[in-house]
Amino acid sequence: MNTQRVSIDSLPDLLTVREVAEVLRVSPLTIKRWGKRGKLPAIRINSRGDRRYKKEAVLWLLGITPKTE
Repeated sequence: MNTQRVSIDSLPDLLTVREVAEVLRVSPLTIKRWGKRGKLPAIRINSRGDRRYKKEAVLWLLGITPKTE
């Protein structure tokens, strides 16, 4: 099991299913289901259709709103 903690500040702008699942402490399958229901919209990239999620959307789910400067 991975013992590294995910730091919100070090997250990239686009996250993988696994990264989002780690941050939100749910399974990757839950993340995919939320995408299908519109709770966490996914961006599809490349020819395989891999999912990526915007950091801002993940932070919003956590109740953290991005700073406005």
